[in-house]
Amino acid sequence: MASDQEIPEGTLQNILDQESLKWVFVGGKGGVGKTTCSSILSILLARVRQSVLIISTDPAHNLSDAFQQRFTKAPTLVNGFTNLYAMEVDPTVENEDIPGADGTDNFVSELANAIPGIDEAMSFAEMLKLVQSMDYSVIVFDTAPTGHTLRLLQFPSTLEKGLAKMMSLKNKFGGLLGQMTRLLGVEDEFGEDALVGRLEGMKEIIEQVNKQFKDPDLTTFVCICIPEFLSLYETERLVQELTKFEIDTHNIIINQVIFDEEAVESKLLKARMRMQQKYIDQFYVLYDDFHITKLPLLPEEVCGVEALKAFSNYFLRPYEPAIARGAVEELEQRVSILKQQLKDAETELERARKGKQKL
Repeated sequence: MASDQEIPEGTLQNILDQESLKWVFVGGKGGVGKTTCSSILSILLARVRQSVLIISTDPAHNLSDAFQQRFTKAPTLVNGFTNLYAMEVDPTVENEDIPGADGTDNFVSELANAIPGIDEAMSFAEMLKLVQSMDYSVIVFDTAPTGHTLRLLQFPSTLEKGLAKMMSLKNKFGGLLGQMTRLLGVEDEFGEDALVGRLEGMKEIIEQVNKQFKDPDLTTFVCICIPEFLSLYETERLVQELTKFEIDTHNIIINQVIFDEEAVESKLLKARMRMQQKYIDQFYVLYDDFHITKLPLLPEEVCGVEALKAFSNYFLRPYEPAIARGAVEELEQRVSILKQQLKDAETELERARKGKQKL
């Protein structure tokens, strides 16, 4: 493990300072707070960048809930901002969403969609083409749970395989596909050549973007997790896959941390804190060269722009408990709470005795 002097700062300031960044992915296991973290990161980036777009690629969209504003598949200005936009897209595609699929080439489109993953890859390529044309300073992806995200990163190879299959079919059957499309009343410009051309065009777009994804100056991935075994395991799997795809990742956010600051004697809370600390220690051992940001578990949800802004402070400076455990103030607070608990118990006992007397 790195020495104290070498441990990277436990904040996300490094992302704000990296002016060359174009793509920021935020991902992790389901239910760890990806949408909240990506929303706050986009708010922070909007302070230092000319224009920011946050895109949700999770079919169960939560951006609208986080900002308490309705978003669609078109970029929408977030209320209270002049340079922050949000959009929610479904990384699956229907025939009508594919350019040119208007009934004239449904037959060939269905043939292409029979290739596993090709529909999502084509949809993703179209979305990237749209996004690139808009010229935002930085784009934040609020991704779906890990498995979905890893599939998204495989889209360039999926398109390449799809194109190879189409070319193989074309070479194998010669003009048979062309004859079939003509028999079905489909013109040559809407036949298999048109589809192959479209696939090649999309492959070019996605390969161009994929090249950017592999450039650490342009792209980084922020892993979100909670201090539990399954989340630690999922984060390790995600980091390994990102390394395989040559995508930079050097930030981990550990969310929902229970800090030892509450003047309570709850056995449950103490047990949870011990469990969490065990996994937090493992994160520091495994990722000693990462920026690890710890966020506190709050008693309320973080919803709405004002709540997101308030919580964003913990992204820029490490969270410090209000009162240190064992300090005079903390001991006085514990005594005060115990006195109040004793008083409440005595009142309840007196009430119970009076009730018994009436019976």
